[in-house]
Parts: sequence; C-alpha cells; structure tokens
Amino acid sequence: MPERQGLRIGFDVGGTKISICVLDASGNYVFKTESPTPRDDYAGFLEVASSLLKQAHAAVPEASHASIGLGIPGEIDVVSNTVKNANSTCLIGHDLEADLARVFGQPVRIANDAQCLISSEVHDGAAKGATVAFGVILGTGVGGGVAINGEAWRGNNRLAGEWGHNAFPDRDGGHTGSPCYCGRDNCIETVLSGPALVAAYADATAGENAQLHEIEKMVADGDPVAREVLTEYIDNLGKALATVVGVLDPEVIVLGGGVSSIHAIYRELPERIAAHMFHSSPASPRFATSIVKSRWGPDSGVRGAARLWPLPR
Repeated sequence: MPERQGLRIGFDVGGTKISICVLDASGNYVFKTESPTPRDDYAGFLEVASSLLKQAHAAVPEASHASIGLGIPGEIDVVSNTVKNANSTCLIGHDLEADLARVFGQPVRIANDAQCLISSEVHDGAAKGATVAFGVILGTGVGGGVAINGEAWRGNNRLAGEWGHNAFPDRDGGHTGSPCYCGRDNCIETVLSGPALVAAYADATAGENAQLHEIEKMVADGDPVAREVLTEYIDNLGKALATVVGVLDPEVIVLGGGVSSIHAIYRELPERIAAHMFHSSPASPRFATSIVKSRWGPDSGVRGAARLWPLPR
C-alpha cells in the first residue's frame, strides 16, 4: 500500500462526546471515531483525548507524526493561555494547549468550534473559494468564526468572530435577551440559540413543548403561532447578522448547528439582514452576501480542527 501523504489529525470537543479524525491531503477520512466527554473531570478529559490519539495512531501508523488541532466550545485567554467561557466547564482555567502537548508529546493548535467550522467550510465546504467568510453556529450556544483567504483568522485577542456574546442590537432600546451564563445580560446567544427558539415557542403557547424540527413542521403546516415565533427569530437573526455585515461584509455566511436545519431561514434571512443594514436607499435594499448551510454539518468541527495547521511541505 502506498504511503499516505499530508495526514492531519483533528479533535472536536463537545458537551457529550469527543470526536477525532485523521484526514489525508485530499480531505478524505482515513480514520474517525468518538468517545463520551468526561463530565467535571479534567484529568479524565486528558486521558480520553490520549486514548483517542493512541487509537488513531494504531489504526493509521503513518499519522504518528501528523499535526494535531483541537476545537473546543470556548476560548483561550490571550494573557493566561488558559481556557475561558467553555460550555465544557472542566476545561476552564487550565492551560489546555500545554497539557495536551505534554500528554501527546507534540504541539497542539486550539481554536473555538465556530472557527473550526469556518476553517473546514472554506477548504472544501460551502464557502470554498471565498476571500472573506463568516461562520455561525446556532446550537446550544451561538458562536462565530472568520476566515480570510482560505484560513481561519483568530485575531489579536483570539476572539475574531466571537459574536454570540456581543449585546443583542435593538434600535428601540428594548431588552430582548436574558441573563447569560457568561455573567452578562442580553447576549446574542440568549436570543438566537436553539434553546432560545424552543423557549420562545413555549412562551407563545403558555408552556407547550416543541423541538426545532417540530416547530419547522408546524410552520409548514400553517400553524400561525409557530409561524410568528419563527418569523421573529429570523428577524432577530437578521438584526444581529446585519452588524457583522456592516463590519466584515463577507462574501458568504455559513450556518451550522441545530437551528441551521430549518429551511425557511435560507429563504427569508437575506431580506431580513438587508432590512437592518445601512443603505443609501432603505426602500430598495441590496444584499449580495450568500447565506448557506454548512456542507459538512456536525463534522465541520472535527474537520476544521484538523486544518488548523497547514499541510506539511
């Protein structure tokens, strides 16, 4: 068998599972598996990560010298180099980069999950060929990532695209959001996450529970309450993304996460973003940015993590 070239390893850390993959130079899977994420156990997390890497090396011996990238649901503090604002709370306060380098015996690059998503999508996904792209995760939380010239851009504070914890923009001075786990009020995440959409439907129906796919089906079936809730959600998403377009003006915005499966968003969101943008003629807004669903879906994170390192020369 010929030797595989350009192998890269990616980890994607989620609240319930840790995924690992080995990609070849063409972006094909050479190996892929996952394991449950240990809860409230940092030492256990390191053990699971080490075990997954050993499995990858055993399955693909040529990957023993491959680069390793890791996506997390949080950020690395630029001063202390420790994890902050992570949904997987056992990681918070630890120098994960140094600890993994010690356990793995080689350097590791870490980025948040939205940066990994857009890193994947500009390489061989829905944003391939875009000079400037913005990736959005609309899931349990809300995050964003930026890619410029085909590479994820982390920024001077490692926060480029971290949009979910900006204040929700409301021209009427209202308080749309709610208290956020980050300690602030009115974060975009509290308005646009999947749980926020589910909660909005429950509020509108005096407590009826419905999941995202059920809300979408009710809209398709003509349910007026579900339609109103989804319309308000899409308009709020348009308000929040209009601020991104006003600063970054990307060629493409890629949506990932559970909410991205709702088809009506792709039909209606461009008009709602345009309605909240600065225009010389508000009556005839023009919106040229493409709104697309991530090609790789839940796999964007692990594939993007593998691409945090360039291919070896």
